Amino acid sequence: MPYTAMFQPLQFRNLTIKNRIVRSNVAGRFDNYDGSGTQTRINWELKFARGGVGAIISSFVPVHIRGRIVPNYATIDCDERIPFWKKLGEAVHDYDCRFLLQLSHGGRQRDIPGIEYAKGLSSTADPDPLHGFESEAMTLEQIEQTVNDFAAGAARAQEAGLDGVELHGANGYLITQFLSSGINDRTDRYGGSLENRARFVREIVRAIRKKVGRDFHLQMKISATEYNDALDDNAKPGNTVDDSIQVCQWLVEDGIDAVHVSSGSAFPHPKNPAGDLPVDELLKTYDSLIASGTHTLRNYLLFRGRFTSALFQRRWEEARGPYDKIEGLNLPDARRIKQAVPVPVLCTGGFQTGAVIEKALEEQWCDAVTIARPLIANNNLVRLFEQEIGRPERPCTYCNRCLVNAVENPLGCYEEKRFDSREEMIREIMTVFDPPPFPAVATV
Repeated sequence: MPYTAMFQPLQFRNLTIKNRIVRSNVAGRFDNYDGSGTQTRINWELKFARGGVGAIISSFVPVHIRGRIVPNYATIDCDERIPFWKKLGEAVHDYDCRFLLQLSHGGRQRDIPGIEYAKGLSSTADPDPLHGFESEAMTLEQIEQTVNDFAAGAARAQEAGLDGVELHGANGYLITQFLSSGINDRTDRYGGSLENRARFVREIVRAIRKKVGRDFHLQMKISATEYNDALDDNAKPGNTVDDSIQVCQWLVEDGIDAVHVSSGSAFPHPKNPAGDLPVDELLKTYDSLIASGTHTLRNYLLFRGRFTSALFQRRWEEARGPYDKIEGLNLPDARRIKQAVPVPVLCTGGFQTGAVIEKALEEQWCDAVTIARPLIANNNLVRLFEQEIGRPERPCTYCNRCLVNAVENPLGCYEEKRFDSREEMIREIMTVFDPPPFPAVATV
């Protein structure tokens, strides 16, 4: 069947994209330790631009070095970064693909802090509950500075000629740490009521609009339902979709142009990225985190134990829900938000079946879908839909081996069952380094 809805252009207030399929924020440690970008990242993004997506949302881009989750992610924390992002944007534009830079700050949630600092900044001094990443509650001066960092990052993205920015307000990162009733324990004007908890992100949106004006695209990614108690029955559940609807309505008043719907109060989380917890693969890379948090050695030993790892996997799967419900997991929340706001709503959640996407768009559950892992598995997914092929021959299995490997290894599909051989899998992963940053020198 022809998929007409997904190939309709999507009009935002000041931006149009050619279809309704967007590459969601994902990338690996492709850059330099200091936050400068590389050819490898450009190669990575071009995989998806060539594959036909209407727009690409960059991976997590820190607005300050203290906000990065691991070293070797390109940042937007100084003017020296502008030329790289300009070059990347121009390369993507050659394929009639728009590029949105995701303005991000990890807060207390990171994997490897780097040499610049030990503790993350957050709404709370409580450590990250899964890994025990230590944190300090931000002062009012630090909050003001971070608001300005987000605004400066947006201005740099605009100067680089990019098509817009997205605030990463989902999945447990800094904005979530302020929004969440399950995380934020402040007693000042940034804590307590939903209005107070939303103050931080509202100030960011207003500061960005003051810097870049009204004509530059700005959207917000939010965990509509947080499920903060997914792995701990004693934890607070966190924000509900009703809370998020109110936040989104406030942010529309402040000047956002779209909402991007996700879920989960942390990353990783059973609901995001929903799928397997590949403990065998995790053991190969989790050692990189052992010195980063107070719980990381405990977790590593837990994952090594056959009985304890099986118990943890079972709890993870129970919190995740049925495997056949992964695709479109966030659509009910997206629909609720779409009914409540006057701006386009994007939805992420394991999409890779043409009929599922087409139905969601036709029935107006959302205005576009965003995809990460299934596009890593099949960079040409959109081209298949153009050919009226409803599902790839070798679809993403949601095994999450790609994300587990990204801590130490190049990001790519690590599900060997999807390839004819391990050698073929490795060759595909290594294509991210082609072309190299320097051309080969001819030998005589």
